[in-house]
Amino acid sequence: MENNHVNLLSAGTLKGTDVVNKVGENLGELEEIMLDLRNGRVAYAVLSFGGFMGLGDKLFAIPWKALSVDEEHEQIVLNVEKEVLEDAPGFDKDNWPQTATSAWLDNVYSHYGFSYS
Repeated sequence: MENNHVNLLSAGTLKGTDVVNKVGENLGELEEIMLDLRNGRVAYAVLSFGGFMGLGDKLFAIPWKALSVDEEHEQIVLNVEKEVLEDAPGFDKDNWPQTATSAWLDNVYSHYGFSYS
C-alpha cells in the first residue's frame, strides 16, 4: 500500500515567524493568516514590516501563493526585493480591511504577479 503523507501545519504556529526574501533580507514577521470562508482557502497572509520594536509597523496583505515555508531555518520566504514590498498596498494596525472585495484582492495579488480569481 502506497503511503502518501500530507504535510500539515497549524496556522497558529506560523504567527510571529520571520519572513525573509530569497537573499535572506528580513522583511518582517507573519502577523495573521486570513481565510476566504466563501471559497474555503487562504486569502492572504498579513506581514508586519517597518517600524521599530512593533511601533509604526505597516501591514501588508501577501498572497499565500507568494510565500513558501523554509522548515530547515524556521522562516517564511517571500521571493521579492524589499523595494517591491515598500511599494505594496498596505494598511496600518488600526485600519484593517473589514471586507476585502474581489477588486482589492486582485490588486494585492497582481502586485506580486498572481491572480486571486
